[in-house]
Amino acid sequence: MGLVAAALILPGLLPSSSTDQVAYDHFLNRVAAAEVTDVLVDNQTGGITFVDDAGTTFETTGPLELSIDDRRLLADSGAAVRFETPQPGFLQNWLPLLLPVSLIILFFWWINRRAQGQMSGMMSIGRSRAKTYTTERPGTTFDDVAGYAGVKQEIREVVDFLKEVEKFAEIGARVPKGVLLVGPPGTGKTLIARAVAGEAGVPFLSVTGSDFMEMFVGVGASRVRDLFESARKMGRAIIFIDEVDSVGRKRGAGLGGGHDEREQTLNQMLSEMDGFEGSEGIVMMAATNRPDILDPALLRPGRFDRQVVVPLPELDDRRQILDVHVKGKRIHEDVDLDVVARGTPGMSGADLSNLVNEAALIAVRNGDDAIGADHFEDARDRALMGQKRESMAMSDEEKEMTAYHEAGHALCAALLPTADPLHKVTIIPSGMALGVTMQLPAEDRHTYRRDYLEDRLTILLGGRMAEDLVFGVTSTGAGNDLVQATETTRKMVREWGMSERVGPMAWGSQSQVFLGDDLMHSRDYSDETAHLIDQEVQRILTKQEARCREVLTDHRHALDLVARSLLEHETISGEEVNRLVAAATDTTGATGSATTPNGAPEPMEPTVSDPSVADQN
Repeated sequence: MGLVAAALILPGLLPSSSTDQVAYDHFLNRVAAAEVTDVLVDNQTGGITFVDDAGTTFETTGPLELSIDDRRLLADSGAAVRFETPQPGFLQNWLPLLLPVSLIILFFWWINRRAQGQMSGMMSIGRSRAKTYTTERPGTTFDDVAGYAGVKQEIREVVDFLKEVEKFAEIGARVPKGVLLVGPPGTGKTLIARAVAGEAGVPFLSVTGSDFMEMFVGVGASRVRDLFESARKMGRAIIFIDEVDSVGRKRGAGLGGGHDEREQTLNQMLSEMDGFEGSEGIVMMAATNRPDILDPALLRPGRFDRQVVVPLPELDDRRQILDVHVKGKRIHEDVDLDVVARGTPGMSGADLSNLVNEAALIAVRNGDDAIGADHFEDARDRALMGQKRESMAMSDEEKEMTAYHEAGHALCAALLPTADPLHKVTIIPSGMALGVTMQLPAEDRHTYRRDYLEDRLTILLGGRMAEDLVFGVTSTGAGNDLVQATETTRKMVREWGMSERVGPMAWGSQSQVFLGDDLMHSRDYSDETAHLIDQEVQRILTKQEARCREVLTDHRHALDLVARSLLEHETISGEEVNRLVAAATDTTGATGSATTPNGAPEPMEPTVSDPSVADQN
């Protein structure tokens, strides 16, 4: 195609002849006047080149076949007349033949390459798909992983072993063959593994559990063999398998038996992990958020010797994680990241990253040039409650009932002694809720006392009881409150031993059916015990409902004040609720331990809340 284009285009681009062009009649006149001495006629194009008696060369174009009169005129003129037929070159002769032949050859070559590519793909289907990272591609390091000092220390031991084998060999220490990273989603398990690639200084082979699964039988086991063989060839290396639970589930479990291909892949992995010695310098790492479904043979010593828990970040960890995510962002001076960190209990690193990004998006939408504290507040509300539905039209009756519903929650939260500090109350529809009462814990909680849980049940029932106390009826707005209250009470009775009649016995939640552990029987206690559990759940809920009614009845004036404030402002802070409760208490003179304003620390200005303490209408 290039040759054809050159043959067609280049002649037109070449410079034309500088010879003077004249008309054919002018040529004949000069011949008749005997002023032409030499004539050259091209039989193919009809072009005529002639030289006059002064030695000047001219060109003209005549007919392809000269007439008899023109020939006689040239013969009588005495000029030297020559007729020439140019011979075609090699390209002009063979191009019409070479072009189709070349196209046919190229077509068969392309077909052959396609067939070879398919065959090579079939032959390489059993090869490992692991990505190899070397010292030339450091990527993420431990400096990029904020917090988790204990986790990084355990992982750093593996890195140090691969860098300094002699230091461990001198004392006779044996480094674990496998390290399993366990933790909730979003806590940075994969990020920590990527940091190992930057710190180890040895090849790092990264693969996901799903890469071993294929439609062909035996492919998973073949890829496991190829993966470990590639690691052995590298000498010291780290093998990282992300989401290992996809291939490491318990064998022989589930409805209809296990997945034979997956089990063969797991068998091959177990064999390979026992097939190399610690002196070979190969360490295997894996990450999962479901360690309970892993096969016991995978977790025994000699395979995954050490389990490193990557929990949800604590206060100091959240502060360091926020420092990482605000880099490169324009933060207003009114933002206190310590306050933001204190107000984000239960948030993972991924949640904090999303929080900062959402605050930046809100700042851009509002036309601000920096991210302020109010943007973090709005981002927290959106992450916790969902997008505000300010355009949703509510009737006056619905709005008033919602205001009293949320006022009931807020009043109980402000009065009960062990309740978490009240942060904000709103009747603006957000997400699936018509209103939200938000509490933020003063500090991270790891255990929950019985009195705290009972106060929480009272708060959950506060909205429903406020509707019944003021309007004499209840609505469907308390549906989510009742679900949370019932689940919490059932755990108190069945799992946490907080019932005198049931006693210090615990029955865990039901196992997953696909594991096959609890398929034939649904519970491990008798029908009489189940009936007793139901009675205790009902008794506890009824008792807390009566307690809630007593609190709201004793502080009816405060309930009305909070509800009217919500109807007027739609959103009020926890400090405002406490002020209204204190004003109503001073007016009515109500006293008592259950009716004293909450003595917990003043609500801080955090940006997100633990979903477990956010009550949605």
